[in-house]
Amino acid sequence: MAERSGSEIKRAEVDDAGDVAKLLHDFNNEYEDFTPGVPALTERLGELLASDAITVLLAGNPPSGLALFRIRPSLWSSAGDAYLEELYVVPERRGEGVGRALLDAAIAAARKAGADHFELTTGEDDRAAIALYESRKLTNREGAPDGPRMLYYEIDL
Repeated sequence: MAERSGSEIKRAEVDDAGDVAKLLHDFNNEYEDFTPGVPALTERLGELLASDAITVLLAGNPPSGLALFRIRPSLWSSAGDAYLEELYVVPERRGEGVGRALLDAAIAAARKAGADHFELTTGEDDRAAIALYESRKLTNREGAPDGPRMLYYEIDL
C-alpha cells in the first residue's frame, strides 16, 4: 500500500498477530477498558487473521498504529458492509497524519474487498477522532447531513 505521512501501510498477516495484540492492549489500557492481555489477544487475532474474518492494516515498522475492520453481508445490496472496529495510533505519533492514512487505506481496502458501505462508532468526547472522520466526509447522521442523529446501543451477553 502507499506510503503516507512517513508510515508504510501494510496488511497484517498471521505472523503480525503479536504486534496487533500489543497495539490493541495498549489502546484499551490507555482508555481504561478491559483487555485480556497480549498473549490471549495474540492467539485470538491469529485465528481471526488466518480465517480472513478481519482485516488489519498496520502503519510503520515497528507498527505505530492500526485499523481493524470486518466486512459482513449487506441486507440492502449485493455488496458488503464494512465496520471499522478499531483505529488506533500510539500517542507519540498522533498529529502526524498516521490516523488519516490508516482510515483512507481502510476505506480503500474495504471498497476493494467489495464493500459499498463503511461505518464506525466513536465516543462523542473524542474530538480528534470526530474531526478526522468528518474531514473524510463520514457523518453521524442518517441520509442527508440534516437527517436524524444516529445513536449506538450495546449490551454484553
